[in-house]
Amino acid sequence: MPDTLPDTLPDSFPPQPKEEYFLELTAGLETPRFLLTPLETHDVPALLTHFQDPRVTEYMDIDPFTRSEEAEDVVGWAENLRAAAQGIRWAIREKAQDGAPGCFLGTCGFNALVYERARRGEVAYDLSPAYWGKGVMAELMPLLIALAAGPLALRRLEAMVTPGNIRSIRLLERHGFEKEGLLRQHAYWKGRFWDQLIFGQVLEGAAIQHDCPAQY
Repeated sequence: MPDTLPDTLPDSFPPQPKEEYFLELTAGLETPRFLLTPLETHDVPALLTHFQDPRVTEYMDIDPFTRSEEAEDVVGWAENLRAAAQGIRWAIREKAQDGAPGCFLGTCGFNALVYERARRGEVAYDLSPAYWGKGVMAELMPLLIALAAGPLALRRLEAMVTPGNIRSIRLLERHGFEKEGLLRQHAYWKGRFWDQLIFGQVLEGAAIQHDCPAQY
């Protein structure tokens, strides 16, 4: 890997990872305390309970869930995103003593991976209030950044945050993201327009090089 990154990508650099490699890469990840598994149909009951809590959805573009179909829609969206290698949303679970998946804590992943004339991803996450302040995302964020800078070969990672979401802002700032600006009246949900803060990080260690990895 070169000491410095090129400002432009070589013409031969592939547009995005092959789908079969992406599926293998995102099939499951773990840290000392947590397991990440792609959202699937069996997660619907836990996902419904999770998003029924208004504290979880307070700064999100969704209302608290009231029907299982809403959780099913999220799973369907996540499955389609991953199948197209355009993003990934994992279920976060505690790791049991035997290493098996435990309690459902929330979700995290990349809402978008853009390889067309770019190398960027959008990171996103949500946690059950019972696990706020317990270092869950502090443990997982370095893994997501390493995945972005390494196997996914991204040059830039960004996050959209609704003003007032102090926990999310502090998390991003602790992990190298910088506030790049305020997008005024950027999105519409819950019957009104919302401003959005954009945070970004240039991944100086990203695996952008002329000799393309075989997995791509």
